[in-house]
Amino acid sequence: MLLSGVRVPLKEKMAIMILDDRISTLTPIDWLGWQTPFLFFTGKGGVGKTTVASTVALRLAELGRRVLLVSTDPASNLDDVFELTAGSTATPVPGVPGLFLLNIDPVAAAAAYRERVITPYAGVLPASTLQSMEEQLSGACTVEIAAFNEFTNLLADPQTVSRFEHIIFDTAPTGHTLRLLSLPKAWSGFIETNSHGASCLGPLAGLQAQHEQYAATVQTLGDAARTTVVLVSRPETSALQEAARAGGEFRALSITNQHLVLNGVLTAPAGDDRIAQAMIARQQEALQTMPLALRDIPIVAVPLIAHELTGVAALRRLSHTSGHTALSDETMGVSASFDAGSMQGLDELVRQLEADGQAVIMTMGKGGVGKTTLAAALAVALAHAGHAVHLSTTDPAAHLGHALGGALPAGLQVSRIDPAAETRRYSEEVLAAAGPLDEEERALLQEDLRSPCTEEIAVFRAFARTVQEAERGFVVLDTAPTGHTLLLLDAAQSYHREVERSMGDVPEAVRRLLPRLRDPRFTKILLVTLAESTPVQEAERLQADLRRAGIEPFGWVINASLLTSGTNNSVLLHRAQVEVPHLRRVTLELASRSWLVPWYASIPTGEQALLTMAGR
Repeated sequence: MLLSGVRVPLKEKMAIMILDDRISTLTPIDWLGWQTPFLFFTGKGGVGKTTVASTVALRLAELGRRVLLVSTDPASNLDDVFELTAGSTATPVPGVPGLFLLNIDPVAAAAAYRERVITPYAGVLPASTLQSMEEQLSGACTVEIAAFNEFTNLLADPQTVSRFEHIIFDTAPTGHTLRLLSLPKAWSGFIETNSHGASCLGPLAGLQAQHEQYAATVQTLGDAARTTVVLVSRPETSALQEAARAGGEFRALSITNQHLVLNGVLTAPAGDDRIAQAMIARQQEALQTMPLALRDIPIVAVPLIAHELTGVAALRRLSHTSGHTALSDETMGVSASFDAGSMQGLDELVRQLEADGQAVIMTMGKGGVGKTTLAAALAVALAHAGHAVHLSTTDPAAHLGHALGGALPAGLQVSRIDPAAETRRYSEEVLAAAGPLDEEERALLQEDLRSPCTEEIAVFRAFARTVQEAERGFVVLDTAPTGHTLLLLDAAQSYHREVERSMGDVPEAVRRLLPRLRDPRFTKILLVTLAESTPVQEAERLQADLRRAGIEPFGWVINASLLTSGTNNSVLLHRAQVEVPHLRRVTLELASRSWLVPWYASIPTGEQALLTMAGR
């Protein structure tokens, strides 16, 4: 069975190796611990939050509950999972009485928020003031606060709450979710201390009306009888560390009713298959080193499933799967007729990058597809070949250090765009550039700089400076998950106005960023995906968005392919067969260039392993 409310506290003294036995004895869903009206699913990108949340929602509906499943993720794929189009109002799922979907569109919410704030002042304030307000409301943090407004509206609307016995939130990747859930305290605190009404969100009145609603939301999230936070993770070290970090930050917000879902646990016998043996060993190692913070919360396991998890029928099969990994009739007939051996590997990609010369190389795609490892492998290979390389990340999770594993090769510089440090630097520059100010003016400016939007501007400027370094050598950027990355790239068109407003001048790196991103000789964007439906669809949407911005991707990298791993394990072989239609679609329809990377028995960490991955 998929999920159980059975509490499985993993005390430090207990042997983690017996976890497989516990998975095999899980009973059908009894939902102990899943009875709260509000359920939040969160975790590192790519761990299966949407799949797990969708299956829970489906199962609860089949038990006779009325359920609303909501996505607050800018890169939502609820529509892909259910194979329908959900809007900003509750959309019924055909064939599943009692189940409804809703997508919070952050961009549309931001547009509505801007209009709601500015319209009351039309004809009252000068046109120049209205234009300044609109520019202040054009940044990415306005999207955050607008999406949060929609989120709080759902929790505060008595009609919505009364219509449904459960409201389930399929939330964004961890960094976004923590920001979203921390906004009530952050913004209410800013409102309480802001006596001048100035911020990058415009007039204080635009937020003050929601102050009580924000406070009520904080109270609801901290009420264990009403809210459960479900930390979703793969049985992998980095994903478990991210889950522990998220759990800690939730506890700091007094959100303590937490559960852990281990998704994709391979429970079928490995036999003599080295790939299956390696996968199980990797899972067990991750569980043995599981952070202590996760060991005393209820744990539920979801077995690795061989078939595609899209459509109600597939979710229903998952919700009724026994504790052991299962095959389905659907996967048995998938053709494996694809010559994966003819595809180029990372060695060819490195050769092409070297031949083209210095450039900005950006790995982009859905969270969890391996962007960090890929970026590290390319950077190490280029540095090993004698090139000057700067490897950096704009990802809040920042796992570069783990991928590199220690000593760096000559010629490789590694950095991280640290939001806190960049915000301090930017604030100091703005205050210095302001010159002599009286006490009232300085207080006003300092309050403006305390707003969350300042961090967005500061990080964007650092991103632009890093891109500029490609004039002197290779710059490899491990970027954040898709939704965050698009907001960051959109900043090229939005934030330069805010920077100019604050400082009176736009730095040269910022001014030249968008033309550089559009120059295929200067910028090479690699879309990274897995051979699975959701990551491919996500990368396809990202490619379309980039093209609308005048940016053409350099090519696609299909990562962690089981088809080229050599496995003969029945479950993994069937998962490999499911890859075939996605490989065909990427290589024949979507990508101008493509490269295939196999699934590795050992995670490539450290210089030698990364060089081997890159064919060096």
